[in-house]
Amino acid sequence: MRLDKYLAETAQCTRSEAKTLLSRGRVTVNGAVCKKGDTQLREGDSVAVDGAPLAYQQFVYLMLNKPEGVVSASTDKRDTTVVDLIGDAYPRRELFPAGRLDKTSTGFVLLTDDGGFAHEILAPKRHVSKTYTVVIDTPLTEEMRRGFAEGVTLADGTALSPAEVEALTPDGLTVKVRLRQGVYHQIKRMFGVYGAGVNALHRDAIGGLALDPALAPGQWRELSAEEVTSNYHRSLTAFHLIFKKTSHFAGKIIHKNHAKQCFLGLKIPPKDNFTKKVKNILVKYVAKVNSFV
Repeated sequence: MRLDKYLAETAQCTRSEAKTLLSRGRVTVNGAVCKKGDTQLREGDSVAVDGAPLAYQQFVYLMLNKPEGVVSASTDKRDTTVVDLIGDAYPRRELFPAGRLDKTSTGFVLLTDDGGFAHEILAPKRHVSKTYTVVIDTPLTEEMRRGFAEGVTLADGTALSPAEVEALTPDGLTVKVRLRQGVYHQIKRMFGVYGAGVNALHRDAIGGLALDPALAPGQWRELSAEEVTSNYHRSLTAFHLIFKKTSHFAGKIIHKNHAKQCFLGLKIPPKDNFTKKVKNILVKYVAKVNSFV
């Protein structure tokens, strides 16, 4: 990478500002002053400005505690956006929210400029969980719990993947919901099927990474390298290994014997019901690795 480009990306300055830094002798490479912007840096080279070392960061990953009234977008003509809350901290970065929360909802929003990473988090087939605290206007019922676990069918006929819901308060009005799918206004629409309204919604976690309790509404911080790699890429790998191996084993069973078989301690019904059974088994299996999913 050219030195002037490296400066622009790591020192968060323009190419012309980088040129000024170079011309004034404020930049060193491996301890020696360097004034040539076209100098090609090699792996292991150390670059510093005014004696302060710079570290190259290809992408940015931010944890934001979204307050109510802020929209999950990069730009908006009327409302404050989640990117607006970052201010001028990353002027050279094109940040965007990886997943959205409604304007009235609060909690964990992940901001990044890594499109590939955002796809890994958002793609339905990745099954990365999102956990929410929800306040509803009708006490949680066993019918709701059972319906969420089996997969709610929305009013428009959309069939959703199984989800988890449990009461957090004795009156059943504050609940925890965990989803592995993203549909527009999903939680509100799911409770709406049972005649329950949502009064408040707060996202607590994405995958195995919980919102930092030290962050007040509107505050943010960078994710550590360990948080990015351990909590996301490891979890995705774990899920794919489970899914691949379980599906392969299930396929062998169905081809070898269409009669009832024992699979993970459960009785397998005839072939026509097999897919649904395996789907439910996989959901339970993924739940077991949610410590890092």
